[in-house]
Amino acid sequence: MLKCISEYCCLNLNSSLYNIVMKIKEKAAQIKTFLPAVYLAMKSPKTPKKTKILAALTVGYALSPIDLIPDFIPVLGYLDDCIILPAMIAWTVQSMPKELFDEFAAEAKAMMSQPKKKWYYAIPILLLYALIIYLIVHAILKN
Repeated sequence: MLKCISEYCCLNLNSSLYNIVMKIKEKAAQIKTFLPAVYLAMKSPKTPKKTKILAALTVGYALSPIDLIPDFIPVLGYLDDCIILPAMIAWTVQSMPKELFDEFAAEAKAMMSQPKKKWYYAIPILLLYALIIYLIVHAILKN
């Protein structure tokens, strides 16, 4: 009897943990779409000024290599990315009319489903690598 109760408790704990993990995955998938939508809101002339400022701060923070809490601090560094960025996105989304955000979200989803491959962005990096390799080979052969 005791074994059945403990298995039942374990099963309930595992299913509630599973539900929490699934909700987090769902929210992460939403954020993937919300951030480009926030970027589109920042660029749109239809967006209110307050929302544009919030969107600029959110996109800037998302793209910034500098975090409020550095990532090398165990746990807290990653919580920074898991809490602050989603909170900023939520704040920006709540500050704009729902219809406007729905429009940007649909546009962002369409953009994400048809990614354009812009290979020409790689040209400067490839040229830089070629220059570095050339300089290394030249330095080795010169000696």
